[in-house]
Amino acid sequence: MLSREQSQSPGYQTLNFEERLGLLVDRETLVRQNRLLAQRMKKASLRQEACVEDIDFRHPRDLDRSVMLSLASCQWVKTHRNCLITGSTGTGKTYLACALAQKACREGFTVHYQRFSRTLGELAIARRDGSYLERLRTLSRIDLLVMDDWGVAPLSDEGRRDLLELLDDRYDRKSTLVTSQLPVDDWHDYLADPTLADAILDRLVHNAHRLPLSGDSIRKAKAEALMRNVTLGGEDGHAPAA
Repeated sequence: MLSREQSQSPGYQTLNFEERLGLLVDRETLVRQNRLLAQRMKKASLRQEACVEDIDFRHPRDLDRSVMLSLASCQWVKTHRNCLITGSTGTGKTYLACALAQKACREGFTVHYQRFSRTLGELAIARRDGSYLERLRTLSRIDLLVMDDWGVAPLSDEGRRDLLELLDDRYDRKSTLVTSQLPVDDWHDYLADPTLADAILDRLVHNAHRLPLSGDSIRKAKAEALMRNVTLGGEDGHAPAA
């Protein structure tokens, strides 16, 4: 197909063999890179279509642009550090997590997004059907594991043990990104078992970048802006882009 494109393009006729070959190699490399990226994105199963270039730094939520852009370099993934994004409902935790995960995919890392409760639910099922160790091995190989909505529901004793197993396998080998409505300082109480809580947080928190978000819900602010725009007779009934 590529050689056919060359033969049909008048500009290629002026190139020598080495130049044509170089263009063919570059084009084939790009096609393969795009194919691999598409495969990584499919496996990542990101909840939202997000990218770091589209992050809104105007909304008042204490999101430090320099810190976010530093995380976008994915150096923290290369060095197997973690990232913890906390804040109240609607402050954009999931979007930021998906934006960083999408950037990691673009940088060639394997990524998997899942709600925290579903991660533990699948481990519980795997424990019962005999695939527990294989499921842990699968999760341990992922370069960046995103667990969204940490702390929404109480943990069972089995869930705490499974979480420790998972984080122990990944500690200092891979990166984990967690989002939560709970401040990090409340996580020890949430885990409810002092001994397991110490072990879990030691593997998750101490080598992590923290993004504590504040402010009102972005969704609420956009909804209010939309209603104001409709009330004022906006031409298309849509709020301005964020």
